[in-house]
Amino acid sequence: MKNYPPHFKADAVALYQSRPEATIQQVAADLGINPETLRNRVRAAGVSQPRGRQAEIPAEPPTPLEAENAALRQKVRELEEEREILRKAAKYFAGETRW
Repeated sequence: MKNYPPHFKADAVALYQSRPEATIQQVAADLGINPETLRNRVRAAGVSQPRGRQAEIPAEPPTPLEAENAALRQKVRELEEEREILRKAAKYFAGETRW
């Protein structure tokens, strides 16, 4: 059983929260952890949200360019957050305990 540092756990839950379209399995796979581990951390943090096919219908559909820009901005945010989590995890597992 792996022992993850508290910051990694908190960052993993934050990543899950920041990606409302992603499932626990997807986020866990991105981080390389067991989905049940992430599920337990999300429940313990009390941030579990029902995820389903409930989509809000916008008043006016965005243009294709606006939709693409929004998707790209979201992807950049996700990748930056994942990179930060992985950077912290690499430092931790390399023996550096400063967070």
